[in-house]
Parts: sequence; structure tokens; C-alpha cells
Amino acid sequence: MCRNIRTLHNFEPAANDDEIRAAALQYVRKISGSTKPSKANEETFWRAVDEIAHITGHLLDDLVTNAPPKDREVEAIKAKERSAKRFAS
Repeated sequence: MCRNIRTLHNFEPAANDDEIRAAALQYVRKISGSTKPSKANEETFWRAVDEIAHITGHLLDDLVTNAPPKDREVEAIKAKERSAKRFAS
């Protein structure tokens, strides 16, 4: 489940709300141990996703770095190259 959580800090363009929410959803899924909550836990599950996404947005806004922002496309190419090497047969 958590393999889908990606680094969101120090990218240009900055992470958008959808990316932040997707990371929060993956986090809550991992912590709760379920990909889909039961009816009894549905409200609590989605409230946690909303709250974690909100706090994550604040975290990303407040983090400071001196490093230049990374380019998403360049990082995606690097990740594909690493994956190709790792899973080459």
C-alpha cells in the first residue's frame, strides 16, 4: 500500500491538493489496515484522510530548503530507469 506515497516536497510545480490527498489516503489505509472502511468506520476513516491531508498541506508550505526544486519529469525518468535496471531479466 505505502509504495504509492511519493515525496511531495521541493518539486516544481508544487504538489497539488489531489496529490496530497492521495498520499493521506494511502497513509490512512496503511495505518488502519484496510483499503476500504466498513460502514461502522467509514466516517472516521474519511475524517482522518481529510485531517492528514490538511496537516500535510501545512507541512509542505512550512518546510524550508536551500536545494533547488526538482523537476517532476526528470525524476520520473530517473525512477523508470531505476525500475528497468531493478527488474531487468
